[in-house]
Amino acid sequence: MRYFKALATAATAALALSISPAQAAEKRTMCVFDIIGANGDIYNIMKDYKTAALGWGVDLELKPYTDEKIASEDLKAGQCDAAVLTGIRGRQFNNYTGSLDSIGSIPSYDAMKTVITVLASGNAAINQHLVSGPYEIGGVAPMGAAYLFVKDRTIDTVGELSGKSIAVLEYDSAQASMASRVGMSPVMSDITNFSGRFNNGSVDICFAPIAAYSALELYKGMQPDGGIVDYVLGQLTAQVVLRKDKFPADFAQQSRTYMLGQFDRAMRVIENANSEVNKKWWIRIPEADKLRYDEMMREARIALTKDGVYNKDMMTLLRKVRCKEEPSRAECVNPVE
Repeated sequence: MRYFKALATAATAALALSISPAQAAEKRTMCVFDIIGANGDIYNIMKDYKTAALGWGVDLELKPYTDEKIASEDLKAGQCDAAVLTGIRGRQFNNYTGSLDSIGSIPSYDAMKTVITVLASGNAAINQHLVSGPYEIGGVAPMGAAYLFVKDRTIDTVGELSGKSIAVLEYDSAQASMASRVGMSPVMSDITNFSGRFNNGSVDICFAPIAAYSALELYKGMQPDGGIVDYVLGQLTAQVVLRKDKFPADFAQQSRTYMLGQFDRAMRVIENANSEVNKKWWIRIPEADKLRYDEMMREARIALTKDGVYNKDMMTLLRKVRCKEEPSRAECVNPVE
């Protein structure tokens, strides 16, 4: 009898060992926005994320979306247990990390890495900001600095923006506010049609990450006399948004750590996109005008924070990061944000 018991115990142990991590893991769905779809760089990063997630106890089914609005609506409707969205679209799920994409707030990639490192640190005070209602942020990756693409390269000062039309994302009130502040006429658009409007001449200016130069063929809209204003208006991010009750308790932190580890990979994608831009398109602006842009952005962020568009705690964190990187900035002497 003892022999049969031992045999049964051994068989049970062997069966347990034979179950793969995928079989033991909880099955969940992640909707991934990538404007290129399943062949895009963001989607490729998430394919490796899927492999890593097996080790965290979750078997993810990835679903590619080229329309970000549908991806976000499916997350809200429970069709997705998680989603990868831009920070601007993700602001509705978490205002704190959604404020990373605020105008003029992250001037360099070094500053961006510092911020993402802080968010992934596991610090309890930071982590409480990463949960909002049923959602938790499971990490951030850079999508690249955003610039003004213009049809007329003589637009190289703030004053010359006045009277020009610009395609702005209809779901980001910050872009429309900024455009109106300098006398531009905002034309409400979305991520699927803003490039077409610029390329066919319907608008004078569009705001986009450098990757859009090639991916969305913005060079067509700049021909023959346009260019890219060499001033970082903001940093775009891809953010993992989780329905926290659908995942193990430690999943979100493992996810944030993993996404921080993808920073250099994401930067290689951005650098490749930068290298595709013909140097002739860059419009260098006077140093004095850069300072005017800095002040204009700061005033806009303060107003938008008061209006509840941006998160005050994130604005404070971003100011500290800017001042650590460049202590001579005027805002570091008289901090308001």
